[in-house]
Amino acid sequence: MLGIALAFMLIALNTSVVGTAMPRIVADLSGYDLYQWAASAFLVGNAVMIPITGRLGDLHGRKPFVLAAVVLFALASIACAASQTMLQLVGARALQGLAGGMLLGVASACVPDLFPDAVQRVRWQVLLSAGYGVALAVGPWLGGWLTEHVGWRYVFLVNLPLALAALLMVWRYFPHIVQHAQGDRSIDWLGALLLLLAICGLLAAAEFSQTHGFGSLQALGLWAGTGALVYGFFRHQYHTRAPIISPELLDNRGARKLMLLGLLTGLTMFTLIFYTPLLLQGSFGQSPHEAGVVMTPLLVLITIGSIVNSRLLPRLQRAERLIAWGQLGTMLSCLLLALVDAHTPTSLLMVIFGLCGFSLGFQLPNLSLQIMAVAGRRHMGVASALAQSTRMVGSMVGVGVASVLVNAFYARQTAAALLQHQITDTALAKLLSSPQILIREQDQAALRSLARGLGLDAAPLFEAARQGLVSGTHAAFLLCALIAGLSVLISWRLPHYTIRPQTAPAPESD
Repeated sequence: MLGIALAFMLIALNTSVVGTAMPRIVADLSGYDLYQWAASAFLVGNAVMIPITGRLGDLHGRKPFVLAAVVLFALASIACAASQTMLQLVGARALQGLAGGMLLGVASACVPDLFPDAVQRVRWQVLLSAGYGVALAVGPWLGGWLTEHVGWRYVFLVNLPLALAALLMVWRYFPHIVQHAQGDRSIDWLGALLLLLAICGLLAAAEFSQTHGFGSLQALGLWAGTGALVYGFFRHQYHTRAPIISPELLDNRGARKLMLLGLLTGLTMFTLIFYTPLLLQGSFGQSPHEAGVVMTPLLVLITIGSIVNSRLLPRLQRAERLIAWGQLGTMLSCLLLALVDAHTPTSLLMVIFGLCGFSLGFQLPNLSLQIMAVAGRRHMGVASALAQSTRMVGSMVGVGVASVLVNAFYARQTAAALLQHQITDTALAKLLSSPQILIREQDQAALRSLARGLGLDAAPLFEAARQGLVSGTHAAFLLCALIAGLSVLISWRLPHYTIRPQTAPAPESD
């Protein structure tokens, strides 16, 4: 279990450590236009590989996939550290995403393999949640410190010692458990291709709509094509001999609600993790290290919330309501984040982030536990993978939507400033066209130089850029609050769920 927890921590550490470093990475590689792609490429790989590997783990055992994923993740981390352009980084992040998806697809399902009893399963799930939370908690501070004092490339290389420890422990101690020793061992590769095309289509439609407008004919065509691929994938699952997602799960109302909640939770969580560092560093003028410290409570409290959640689960007759409680906390914290500004005390910021993290601690483990309970032992791996993959798809959508909001509000604010000061210089307008101006010192120096040449004061232009970024991120936080409110309504009507001790046949082991 410690080996699996270390493998699981790789994903958490990578998510939180990279988020803090991204503004500096974008500044060094001059790639704000690809800012969201560094996240989206990782999430696409996750979303595609999680359900496929979940199915393969059910059929052939999970140990080989854990080992392969850890090795691939380490190699992809080296490729990220060696990137010389933003495009190279996006490609390496996609490779990291494939490896991360393999890990997420099998790691959670290792717990019910080893501990069939429901009460034991909850207790050991806390180890995974605690390891995940520790890595999330350390990540922002570590990412900020490395970026500021050593260099952002070491943000990726810090994965290597953890990967080596996980590889050795899983290879040496984890048993090769196969739940389906007999029967059909095939997998629906056509369904896997449709899933890949649908997710890539979603990403392409979102990106094209952002740059060319949602009402353009090409954008509408991309959305229609993506919808057709999604429909084709789910329809195919009902007719294939070996579906990636069992039709039994797709027909289960409780499972569908939990998948929707996973998508909405991912949208909110990743928007906070990925765009908060840009707000703190770009608008509030914090260093990467300071931003990492401010965000640490968000991720520390996920662990504490998960532990409190695990103690409450066996004591409640309506344990499914814990997700709704968590969503209420998320809604409140997002509303508070939409009110912060550069003058908000650091201590208050940390309290708000702590509330948000504590609330997520009531959501993340329960989504996995409840969907596995709904699925039953036969589809345990696929159900666990669905809890993760829906969250990743939601994260990908969240990054895209937040990017649209941030860029739209930023563009409106800076355009108004240019109009007010009657500035028509195209070089100056181009520098001001991207929030990159707030995090890249070379661009800031160039803007000051151009403003002096035109006899202008650059300070009002920088202030307009900062306010535009604040307005955009505030809009994204308000959207997250709205989504959390919708999630409360959905989670309040989840199927009845309690934790009771149970026995199960011992799995066949090699």
